[in-house]
Amino acid sequence: MKISKKERQRLLTSTIKENPFITDEELAEKFQVSVQTIRLDRLELSIPELRERIKTVAEKRFEDEVRSLPLEEVIGEIIDIELDQSAISIFDVKEEHVFIRNNIARGHHVFAQANSLAVAVINDELALTAKANIQFKRLVKLNERVIAKARVMKIDENVDRTFVEVASFVNNELVFTGDFEMYRSKNR
Repeated sequence: MKISKKERQRLLTSTIKENPFITDEELAEKFQVSVQTIRLDRLELSIPELRERIKTVAEKRFEDEVRSLPLEEVIGEIIDIELDQSAISIFDVKEEHVFIRNNIARGHHVFAQANSLAVAVINDELALTAKANIQFKRLVKLNERVIAKARVMKIDENVDRTFVEVASFVNNELVFTGDFEMYRSKNR
C-alpha cells in the first residue's frame, strides 16, 4: 500500500532519528520509493546526508572523549567508543581511496582506519603504534563500507603498552585483522 508524501516524510524523519546511520538506499527500500525521492524528501526536510549525520553524531558524542588524537585525524567516522575498552568506526570507500584501473581500495586506507581506531580507543594524551601484526582477508572495493571494531585486550602498565585487536568487516564479512601494540605515556 502506497503512503502519502506527508506520511512518508514523517516516517522518514522518525526513522532517521532512531537510526542516524541508515543509508538513502536502505530508506528507499524501506519506503519502496527511489533513492532520488528519499534525497528530495531529505532536502525538503533539511535532513543532512548520511556522512554529515554521522559526523554530527560523532562530534557531539566523542569530542570530549577521544584524548589521544583530534577527531578529524581519525580515518573513518567513530560511531561508538569506550576508552580503554572498545571502539567502532565506519569508512566509506570512495574513488580517491581506490586504484583507478580496478576499483580496489588501497590497503593503506584500510590499515589507517584500523590503526587510528587503535590510537583513539586509548585513554591517554599520547598513544603511538609500537608494533602491528596485520592481515588483509579480502579485497575491499569502491563504494563498500568498512566497519572496524577495536577491542582493548590488555593494558600492561609495567611497559606502558596497550594491546588492541581490530577486526574490519564489509557486510559482516571479515576483510582485515590487526593486533596492535600501542605505546602510551605514564601520565594518565
